[in-house]
Amino acid sequence: MIIVTGGAGFIGSNLVRALNDAGTTDLILVDHLDSTDKFLNLRHCTFSDYMDKAEFRRFVETERPDFKIEGIFHQGACSDTMQCDGGYMMENNYSYSRALLNFALRRRIPFIYASSAAVYGGSTGFEEVLENEVPLNIYAFSKLAFDLHVRHVLPGAKSTVVGLRYFNVYGPNEGHKGRMASCVHQFAQSLSVDGVVKMFEGSGGFGPGQQRRDFVYVGDVVKVNLFFSNGPVRKGIFNVGTGESRTFKDIGEALIREYGTGRIEYIPFPSGLKQKYQSFTQADLKRLRAAGYDNRFTGLEEGIRTTLASTRSSIEIPV
Repeated sequence: MIIVTGGAGFIGSNLVRALNDAGTTDLILVDHLDSTDKFLNLRHCTFSDYMDKAEFRRFVETERPDFKIEGIFHQGACSDTMQCDGGYMMENNYSYSRALLNFALRRRIPFIYASSAAVYGGSTGFEEVLENEVPLNIYAFSKLAFDLHVRHVLPGAKSTVVGLRYFNVYGPNEGHKGRMASCVHQFAQSLSVDGVVKMFEGSGGFGPGQQRRDFVYVGDVVKVNLFFSNGPVRKGIFNVGTGESRTFKDIGEALIREYGTGRIEYIPFPSGLKQKYQSFTQADLKRLRAAGYDNRFTGLEEGIRTTLASTRSSIEIPV
């Protein structure tokens, strides 16, 4: 039995589909279907059980499963970077994660969880070291707090414990995320509706549309998760990105080429966002490569083409 938290979400549902494709269907999916659209991500997936997040928390705290758990992929979290309720964020992203980690450690269950490149904040260095970790919002802080706890317990861990710091992930199955969907998804939606890609004017020393992020295709994120779930015991926190930053304008232009029409329009940068915005990210992959992961990462243009091929005929991006 394998547990996937956030199983109906963006990354979680892609992970479930990959596990199914590999012949694994004995899965417990954990989520909270507050957004009714999320179930759409699971229409073509097979699993053996579903638990609401609150029910699963009780399950973890009783510690009485009558079946063997082979691994836990902890993808569930509140990912709203504009959330201002610190108590809610810490309960969801820290306390819940800590309880699940303790459950896994006691039973020596491999535990792979989603961290975030948001922990780097305004840093210009992206190696997984403390001096680069300067969160700009409560979401990033909640993720960093759990990473710090993981570092504290790693020396005594007897089983796999791996944190994956996702950079800007995009791909199929993120239609339910609303304002927190990737800019690839949001730009494609805008382009399909009114033929315009809207992006921010300059900020943080970057010109209009020139802010740079490391955009990583969700299929690659899934592959990294599966890599760490197999083989020997591994412990640590690793970046998951392409290692190459690209501009928002690059995305807009790639989408316009794929659609064969459209234009870019620059909009004012929200004043309330300026102090919380990462204008530049680029994954340092040395630790990931040293751990043995040598797959190439999907290039931006290739990833956009693959995403559009998966979503153009669905409800996510009508054409």
